[in-house]
Amino acid sequence: MKRNTLLTICLSVVLVLSACYIAFGNMDSPGSEGDPLVSKSYVDQKTTFKVISMSAGQKLIGSEGTELIVRGGEALAIDNGVDGISDLTYGTDLLTGMQVACNHLVLVPRSDGRGISAVTDIWVMVKGDYTVQ
Repeated sequence: MKRNTLLTICLSVVLVLSACYIAFGNMDSPGSEGDPLVSKSYVDQKTTFKVISMSAGQKLIGSEGTELIVRGGEALAIDNGVDGISDLTYGTDLLTGMQVACNHLVLVPRSDGRGISAVTDIWVMVKGDYTVQ
């Protein structure tokens, strides 16, 4: 009887340890390649909007994931020839030549030449990578 009890306890310990390894053993440790540490300045750069001004005729071309909010003036969408930029406020796709409404959150889905063109002088809030041409 003692032998069966000892065997049962050993098997229980092995099962508990196996479950712990499965649940927690495969987690990446902080600072590893799977869970890298980042600097505060990097986080701040990626989580805040930067306010920029653009002159009439300039274009803002965003990278993948760039978010835009036109705060003043008139701007038109620039598409990639097939798909537009996403107006997340209305839930619509804006193609080249369509007006970007002020105070609407707009998303550039890919780094393929999409963005906005300033018809008048404008103020834009931008989060993410972009170039002004």
